Amino acid sequence: MPDRTAALQAAVRHAETYLSGLDERPVAARATAPDLVERLGGPLPEHGVDPVRVIDDLAVGVDPGLVASAGPRHFGFVVGGALPAALAADWLVSAWDQCAAFHALSPAGSAIEEITSRWVLDLLGLPAGASVGFVTGGQGANTTCLAAARHAVLAGAGWDVERDGLIGAPPLRVLCGEQAHATIHTALRLLGLGSGTAVSIPADAQGRMDPDALRDALATGSGPAIVCAQAGNVATGAFDAFDPIADACAAHGAWLHVDGAFGLWAAAAPATRHLTRGVDRADSWAVDAHKWLNVPYDCAAAIVAHPDAHRAAMSLAGPYLVADPGQRDNTTYVPESSRRARAVPVYAAIRSLGRAGVAEMIERNCAQARRMAGHLAAIPGVTVLNDVVLNQVLVALPGGDDANRAAVAAVQRDATCWLGGTTWQGAHVLRISISNWATTDEDIDRSAAAITAAVRRD
Repeated sequence: MPDRTAALQAAVRHAETYLSGLDERPVAARATAPDLVERLGGPLPEHGVDPVRVIDDLAVGVDPGLVASAGPRHFGFVVGGALPAALAADWLVSAWDQCAAFHALSPAGSAIEEITSRWVLDLLGLPAGASVGFVTGGQGANTTCLAAARHAVLAGAGWDVERDGLIGAPPLRVLCGEQAHATIHTALRLLGLGSGTAVSIPADAQGRMDPDALRDALATGSGPAIVCAQAGNVATGAFDAFDPIADACAAHGAWLHVDGAFGLWAAAAPATRHLTRGVDRADSWAVDAHKWLNVPYDCAAAIVAHPDAHRAAMSLAGPYLVADPGQRDNTTYVPESSRRARAVPVYAAIRSLGRAGVAEMIERNCAQARRMAGHLAAIPGVTVLNDVVLNQVLVALPGGDDANRAAVAAVQRDATCWLGGTTWQGAHVLRISISNWATTDEDIDRSAAAITAAVRRD
């Protein structure tokens, strides 16, 4: 039999080596995927290899292709690192090897999801009676919530979409801000509603949907409707005005969904909670735990204020799937059956931080975003384009798109930190996202200095 203990010890050794060097590791990868294929690939092995050698070769082979996105100076996407308790808990999830779909397969998996659901709702100030499904990420969360929305609004029009599908169904309208995240449109495609069918509602200079324009658009049509609002624009961090949007939805019987992949965590911190005022009036919410709660991939929450609609859209039935009366079957709330106990790291993260620790992390990262914006605004000719209300900073350099692309490439080559570019109002600009528990003010200052130097060189 293979030596399991030795393989696990090898994995621990390599993981500790990687993590201990993360603070000073160049943030950018040093190799491309084709380079790694050359190092790690070859013909299918005819015979097995000792597990310790497999782990050793794997760790050494992939190292040049690792991006230090778990480290404190990766600002290119809204991704966090992994809190120590969450990382350790994630290792246990793999060791326990539980299928967390059904209570019969894992009472532990059901219990942890039930507890963690209550804690997440409490942290975010959402209705205690809402249902929560733990899915893979923001895409899974938006898709699951919009499936519940599709069920509810078509059921209200007398149509059973789960039984009868969409052919012949009453026409369904989806309305979202023109700055809606791409995962909303992908969800609509996956749900058979069409990625290009949503009515685009104008947004202001920060990306906030215009509530008056939404009200007018709802008034011009009839029939079942779903509105998608946003808590945290992926470029600016801006929040839609939820109270007037909720008023418009209530007046026209529309389902209100909120994509809050990272921004909804603002509700957990006193200094930023005002940004989410009225968000509890929605019918569903998507929030991603790996983004700002800093748990390992993959875990997000699809939260629905109407559990019956949630279960109707997601429930799984079969002659061998015998439910335990009164027990939580996690698969009832997600579009999966075979699934890991992904709520365990969320449980560990929340318990290790507590309410106060979650709030401190959110507020510290927001303060660091303002600190970064202050440093970059001091570069001659640089313009900070957004109101830095959360953890996002948008920066434009003089010289137009080419200058901004060159600056992004120069910063990535330097590898002190990593930031990305995006298109904002037709122009290519620099985007910085700060959401890692390990980021310090020193990391911000060091990164700002590296960005300044790279900009001046180019």
